[in-house]
Amino acid sequence: MTERLYYDDPYLLEFDAVVTRVDAQDGQTRIWLDRSAFYPTSGGQPYDFGSIAGHEILDVSVEDGDVVHTIRGELAEGERVHCSIDAARRRDHMQQHCGEHMLAHTVFARYQGFTHGLHIGEEFSTIDVTLPDGSTHIPEEELVSMEEEINAWIQRDEPVRCWFPDADELPSVPLRKASSVTEHVRIVHIFPDEYCACGGTHPRRTGEVGCIRILEARPSRGKVRISFVCGMRAVRDNRRKTDACLRAAELLSSSWEELPEAVRRLMDKAGALSAQLRSCKREAALARTAELLQEAVPTADGRKAVAVRLDGLDMETLREAASAIAAQGPVYALLASCPEPGTPALAAFVRGEGCERPMGALLTETTRACGGKGGGRPDFAQGSFTDPDAALRCALSRLTGAE
Repeated sequence: MTERLYYDDPYLLEFDAVVTRVDAQDGQTRIWLDRSAFYPTSGGQPYDFGSIAGHEILDVSVEDGDVVHTIRGELAEGERVHCSIDAARRRDHMQQHCGEHMLAHTVFARYQGFTHGLHIGEEFSTIDVTLPDGSTHIPEEELVSMEEEINAWIQRDEPVRCWFPDADELPSVPLRKASSVTEHVRIVHIFPDEYCACGGTHPRRTGEVGCIRILEARPSRGKVRISFVCGMRAVRDNRRKTDACLRAAELLSSSWEELPEAVRRLMDKAGALSAQLRSCKREAALARTAELLQEAVPTADGRKAVAVRLDGLDMETLREAASAIAAQGPVYALLASCPEPGTPALAAFVRGEGCERPMGALLTETTRACGGKGGGRPDFAQGSFTDPDAALRCALSRLTGAE
């Protein structure tokens, strides 16, 4: 079984070992060592990067208690090799993992929230929490308060202890949650009262975490998913958001402090212009009613039908225009519109007095033939199409008997 050096010294980045087993296939080689400081993917913490005898590490995993290293290259059984671990990645994972313990502890202390696991991603980390009352929401002010409490804990530079208690000591350890293993249980204690079974890498003191930023807490499958970053990730996150804020303020000729108010004014102006544009489009569409009616074609039931595209209209205006056409007599109005370039086309089918073909059924038949969705009543139906021209031709052919 592999001697796991990271348990005793998570700061160990260079070591020598002996290759005890080799399994080469498909251009990759799986290596077993007698001792290893490479952390294997487990407990939500990804594997370490680095190299073995100059060969790049592609993966590190655990199989039957052994640490298995996948490299790109060839090595021989019995060969003594020098191994090197990516320092920045190891430090980053130590910061995220230790920060997660403090976050999970704080959630538990405040809400008796049970943390189901950690996922350290490339950009940020997450935990999923079940709250006792079944809630899936934590107020923003509570997130801010928790973040400040944890950062104060970090700044106190409290000790972090990792050890394997013996069978007599283990039952007396006040674990935050029960261990998922029963043998070789490793405990991480962050002073004063956070105890948790964990096999991950951690710094010696909380100060090395640097800081924590809670990004958000949102519902996820009946739980609360809390996203966070620690250490340099928190610094980079703050830098990106600050830069974006300053660029936006510059574009709006505002200071960053006044940015929210500047955005509000811009949104109010945009809303007013949008309403004015909708009104102009509505007036233009309704003004074409008589013109469109002259383009009507005879239908199989002795009525008439208008089938046209009027792009740029929303559903409310499209329905109003179709109703205005249908109000002129026994005529079917089949209108379609792409509100914005690249968006699915909206459709409104309306029949006038004296027309008997049900519009809901016609729209359903058209969506089945041409793709889309929608439905409605006999006198009115609405929906959407991916190809509005084909859909209008299809619907019109059904009315004129040309299908």
